[in-house]
Amino acid sequence: MTRQRFIAQLATVQRMFHTLCSEGTVHCSLGLHRDDTGDDNGGVLLSLFTITWVGTARAPRGVTAARAVASAEGHTHIEYAELPCGPATFSETVRTASGESGLPQEPLLQHHAHLPHPDGADLALLTLSTTAVAHREYYRGILRHIATLVSFDDPLSPASEQEERRRP
Repeated sequence: MTRQRFIAQLATVQRMFHTLCSEGTVHCSLGLHRDDTGDDNGGVLLSLFTITWVGTARAPRGVTAARAVASAEGHTHIEYAELPCGPATFSETVRTASGESGLPQEPLLQHHAHLPHPDGADLALLTLSTTAVAHREYYRGILRHIATLVSFDDPLSPASEQEERRRP
């Protein structure tokens, strides 16, 4: 019986990941960790981190980063930053599933980092989601740190090609 429940849950997760991939998501990680902030009872915190490629209209990278949040509905705590990989905007949303969706009615906090690709035609959207809304500052810091580590270099190309592309 346990094996059948596990297989059923795995099938549900596979459908969810297939849906994410069909929307441009290229990476997904689940986070499960103990709440060691001292703010709670040491319970378990769950998070989901995704990287999604979003096609954009060609524009300077700073404009693309700004556009990503300018028309985004419900985004708050909007910030612009210059990171090692280029310009970025950060924002957050809090969403609650509709009653008819069948999903839990807990608020879902989502932190977003919008990083325009140097080619000018794509935007990397990094999203960190959690139901631990009370810990928004911690999750905001985690996503900001992840975004500072982003590089648009091709890890498979020879180092000399990458150095040549960096020269003015």
